[in-house]
Amino acid sequence: AFFTLSLGMGCVVMYGAYLPNRESIVRTTVTIVLCDTLIALLAGLVIFPIVFDNNLAPTEGPGLIFLTLPLAFAEINGGLMFGTLFFILLGFAAITSAISLLEPSVAWMIEELNVSRATAALTIGFLIWSLGFLTILSFNDLSDFTFWKGTLFDNVDYLTSNILLPISGMLFTIFASWFMSKSSSQSELNDISPIAYNIWKFLAGVVAPIGVLIVFFNAINLF
Repeated sequence: AFFTLSLGMGCVVMYGAYLPNRESIVRTTVTIVLCDTLIALLAGLVIFPIVFDNNLAPTEGPGLIFLTLPLAFAEINGGLMFGTLFFILLGFAAITSAISLLEPSVAWMIEELNVSRATAALTIGFLIWSLGFLTILSFNDLSDFTFWKGTLFDNVDYLTSNILLPISGMLFTIFASWFMSKSSSQSELNDISPIAYNIWKFLAGVVAPIGVLIVFFNAINLF
């Protein structure tokens, strides 16, 4: 959920910063969650029958996309067309996600260091590309170099997905519910009724952090 909804990584902050004031955060949030869930269910209904029909492992992770799905597409009628469209859409998804993830750091450089957008984007992009390039080597030259959770890619994936995202998401919700002033948070929520605001504050300030902690402890196998 953290990964698919881009929670805890600054992406939602970027979209929220450019959201018109007249837009309802509550309505927008509900719409995004419902659409994300619907698309995930549809993707599962399309992909997993192909996987099981071809006796492929559904737990391959990244390999399910780059290794097993091409084999599955090759076995169905029109597989070349569907496979090509799938990876084109996957490329668009990766590019748009990268842009939204890049923007918070770029905006910070522009405001704090007074540099141009091109300079900030190229600098942050190069740093991220350099770090990401090291994980690519986990699939070839550094595939035998393992520690902790496996290869370098496995460790980065585990660290971000199971530790950084839950902790960051929990800090976001604690800040929004306990450290933002009541007037600011009510204004951002389009001045919802006092009862609805109190319900939101309880859910965001108490229920959500406890739920995230449970997810976090489960992810790191504490229970």
